[in-house]
Amino acid sequence: MVGGVAFVIDLGVYNVVRATVLSDSPIWSKVVSVTVATIAAWLGNRYLTFRKERSRGAFREGLLFAIVNVVGLLIAAGCLFVSHYLLGFTSQLADNISGNGVGLVLGTIFRFVAYRWIVFTAHTRTSHSTHRTNSSEAGVPS
Repeated sequence: MVGGVAFVIDLGVYNVVRATVLSDSPIWSKVVSVTVATIAAWLGNRYLTFRKERSRGAFREGLLFAIVNVVGLLIAAGCLFVSHYLLGFTSQLADNISGNGVGLVLGTIFRFVAYRWIVFTAHTRTSHSTHRTNSSEAGVPS
């Protein structure tokens, strides 16, 4: 659900920005839309999707989330760049297919794996290792 909302935000912001203030810049339009969608996705993932796995340090988690999303943005922007500038598909439809279709699918796969295994795992690992240590100290087998 969080990903769906972020997708709608990304798609909507991209097309509005591309049609208005950055009409000659599909790449910067994508940067703006992904930035807005990333903020919404972090909040949704932190407080809904991975609420039990999140770390206690919001700053560290937010920084990792931002780094993962920059890589996801580079994937989407790379697809858009290849289509728009190298292959010459310059229509708004072609830009949407490459940036919000192909780029989104590849970026989403990367982000999901990274969220699960990098961003939202610190608390779970810490609490499991702390539980084992405390249990062992109390004479309880782990």
